[in-house]
Amino acid sequence: MSDAAAATTEELDKYRRELTGYCYRMLGSSFEAEDAVQDTMVRAWKAIDSFEGRSSLRSWLYRIATNVCLDALNAGNRRARPMDLTSPTPVAQAQLVKQPEITWLEPIPDGRVLPSVADPAETAVSRETVRLAFVAALQHLPPKQRAVLILREVLAWKASEVAELLDASVASVNSALQRARATLAEQAPAASDTANPLDEEQKALLERYVAAFEGYDMKALTALLHEDATMSMPPYDLWLQGHDDIVGWMLGVGEACAGSKLVPTVANGSPAFAQYHPDPAGGFSPWALIVLELREGKVAGMDFFLDTERWFPLFDLPARLEG
Repeated sequence: MSDAAAATTEELDKYRRELTGYCYRMLGSSFEAEDAVQDTMVRAWKAIDSFEGRSSLRSWLYRIATNVCLDALNAGNRRARPMDLTSPTPVAQAQLVKQPEITWLEPIPDGRVLPSVADPAETAVSRETVRLAFVAALQHLPPKQRAVLILREVLAWKASEVAELLDASVASVNSALQRARATLAEQAPAASDTANPLDEEQKALLERYVAAFEGYDMKALTALLHEDATMSMPPYDLWLQGHDDIVGWMLGVGEACAGSKLVPTVANGSPAFAQYHPDPAGGFSPWALIVLELREGKVAGMDFFLDTERWFPLFDLPARLEG
């Protein structure tokens, strides 16, 4: 690679993380977002000689990334959480049924999408807008409305800048934003607390959660849950709500989780844990990536992502724990 080509690649790579965040919000998939960004970078590198500098390099990359995402969205179904599709199931009727035709919303490591250095206000917005519930709400928007809302509301672009990116009028951008806001208001995700390792109360809550889960102490766990707390287990469509059904599941089918170990991580701007299950051969093997939703000092949601062969490598988690 020539010095000029290396310099170009380095310049493009400066935008990789923020573009991944943008594509993730658009697509709802960590792997599709990274593929979209890689496609964007390849297209940009091949076309760099035709870049005339009439817009900034950043704007040009976002134009390419938007087109890549719109093409992907036009070719597939929107991503969803179990809570988007059905009502909660009473534990007495609960069954684990995979729905292969459903394209599930995926978690993503904070380090892949959130800025490494930013002011506190910008960091708070970034974390809030990669939450699973927020990204799930975005999936209800038509693709172009989704792009307009993310660019205007999340990334704080001017209407004129978005219009130029989309080859549209300012009036049409403003109209799309208004419609997107109305739809999002109908699908408004509940507020939640983002991960903050400097928050002593949150740190204490998470320590109590680990102690309760690892000790399989349902009384202690229940004390940490909101009364309307939810629990889901993609790729299964089942989800539960409320103390009785969650504890009933944990002490029934879910009792296989007893004796697990939790390793802390972060996903989607939220506290998360890698769950390792006791292995009959010794030690502990991967079981689930647990993403928590916290609200007002308690746990409001627990999403158990069970496809550990996908998630643990993505989050740079150990392949197993020794006993």
